[in-house]
Amino acid sequence: MKRRSPGSLAICLLLLLFLFGILEVIASANRVHENNNNNNNNNNGSSSLYWSTAKDEVDLLTKPQAQQEDDSDSDGGFSSLEGMLQWAIGHSDPAKLKETSQDVQRLSPTELNKRQTELKELMEKLKMPSDAQLMQIALDDLNNSSVSLEDRHRALQELLILVEPIDNANDFNKLGGFAVVIQELNHPDSDIRRIAAWILGTASQNNPVVQRQILELGALAQLIKMVKSSSVEEATKALYAVSALIRSNVAGQELFYAEAGDLMLQDVLSNSSIDIRLRKKAVFLVGDLTECQLENMERAELPFFSSHIFLKSVVDQTASDDLDLQEKALVAIKNLLHLRMADPLVFKEFCGLDAALERMRQQLHNLMSDEVLRDYAMDMESLRGEVELIFRRKLGELELCDR
Repeated sequence: MKRRSPGSLAICLLLLLFLFGILEVIASANRVHENNNNNNNNNNGSSSLYWSTAKDEVDLLTKPQAQQEDDSDSDGGFSSLEGMLQWAIGHSDPAKLKETSQDVQRLSPTELNKRQTELKELMEKLKMPSDAQLMQIALDDLNNSSVSLEDRHRALQELLILVEPIDNANDFNKLGGFAVVIQELNHPDSDIRRIAAWILGTASQNNPVVQRQILELGALAQLIKMVKSSSVEEATKALYAVSALIRSNVAGQELFYAEAGDLMLQDVLSNSSIDIRLRKKAVFLVGDLTECQLENMERAELPFFSSHIFLKSVVDQTASDDLDLQEKALVAIKNLLHLRMADPLVFKEFCGLDAALERMRQQLHNLMSDEVLRDYAMDMESLRGEVELIFRRKLGELELCDR
């Protein structure tokens, strides 16, 4: 499957510039030639055609600015080929355009007709396809069992770009696109599976309509399995897709728990040898899930959120040297502490949260002496202090209840 690059588009526009100029001259030449045949006795004194166009190069080049504005559409950014011509003329050399016109004037009527046919065929080939057409071309490649692995990879890369705009993502399912991409999650090649998961995550980002469509097609269970892949790249993109599918989506989160997604997160966070990118995405998803729980307090809190092993796996992320992971862990811990079932003694005695917060305080204090990291360290300390305040308040409330 071939797709034109921006450089190819520029070439196409330049060609169209000359093609339209030529066709304009051709049309005029044909009209004049017919007039000469009909009025041959009145034109004996002329040995050549008289070129009179309704719109010559000067007219085109001096077209008012208001009329040169392009109306973008889905077929390549111009409302018509004439609009494309006007844009191209405004970005071309007038002398070259005039020279091309003069070259055409020297062609015979037969040559003009032949050239006209050739140029029309060429313009048809140069017509820029819409995004919907490009998506269909890519899907046709994916549906072709005989297509090479390289072309299948290229088709998925094209779709990854095309589904990013929300309108394209919404139209993709009308083409049967998500069902085709979901099939690729079972492909034997790990990289094919990786890009397929990436496409699903990109299309469903903050898009409830697409989230529902993909969830209804049963992709979530396979994506959760892929998080356990031995390929870090595949696992990371799979978790990215899972997170995008269920973010702020209660129905998606219920399905996530039904597919043991909570245990998958616990396994990722409990293994310190797992790639840090995967742990970042996992702890970020924990923060997102707990935030959604806090926003829907009428929902029963799941036992998963009070699991000692799970809570410790989240707190342990604060021991990482990666500040970004530490920050994501603090956000998750803050949300977990706000839950009704949060037990501060579990956080203290089993998870060691008080020691973890003190260790972070000292680390951030040292970072504040670094001019480059000072502002970030101060923001982190503010978040850490907020978490400690919630934790201490919870402990104080518990102590009051015990008296």
